[in-house]
Amino acid sequence: MNHNSARHPSLDKRVVFITGGGSGIGAAMTRAFHRQGAIVAFVDINDEASQALVEELDTESSEAPHYYRCDIRDVAALQGIIAEVGQSLGPIHTLVNNAANDDRHSWREVDVAYWDERMSLNLRPMFFAAQAAAEQMIEAGGGSIINFGSVSVQMALGGLPAYVTAKAAVHGLTRSLSRDLGVHNIRVNTLVPGSVMTERQLEKWIGPEDEAAIQARQALKLRLEPQHIAPAALFLASDDSAAITGQELAVDGGWA
Repeated sequence: MNHNSARHPSLDKRVVFITGGGSGIGAAMTRAFHRQGAIVAFVDINDEASQALVEELDTESSEAPHYYRCDIRDVAALQGIIAEVGQSLGPIHTLVNNAANDDRHSWREVDVAYWDERMSLNLRPMFFAAQAAAEQMIEAGGGSIINFGSVSVQMALGGLPAYVTAKAAVHGLTRSLSRDLGVHNIRVNTLVPGSVMTERQLEKWIGPEDEAAIQARQALKLRLEPQHIAPAALFLASDDSAAITGQELAVDGGWA
């Protein structure tokens, strides 16, 4: 952790569950929560990156994160791991619904099977992870659910309509769950990253000209990276945001 980073004592020893926590933005959050003293469990399908991350953080003083391989399209497996985490590590206090896949696709070529598969990856797991984790939060007296939206909705980004549709739906999911779960002291918010320069984005989609165009749209002329997103997740998980629910927090450099 950067020496200038905020410390959130309320996160110490709390159990945090992150989907897609092995690389990119997810890995930055795994590191950040771990360095706050939280007990971190995460799922991913990238064994190599995930195991390397656990080994990296195992050298630090806090308990190493716990990695579980899971394809989140398998709802039964995802909910089973959430139950296992609750039994072995303690009740989950924070759920970070981060995992997603933004592969490009033409609107002309999308069929029903592909549409359903995109929803099964980018939207459905958020609800069912929340359904399972919320039961543990209720028993523990409260918690925080952080659903990841996307600046692609505000950008009206073309070339991936199923992904953008799923991400737009996340905002409705957050609003509805915040009402249902608020009575149990569970907060539900949407974290909206901007165009973050992850390794995947730079390898697959974003070249120098694209990055220049992105920065031209940002009020802040900086390169958004995963470590810019993690502090917002820490805040939304901590007691410092105890009165905040049903909201959207954009970390996008001031998109316009």
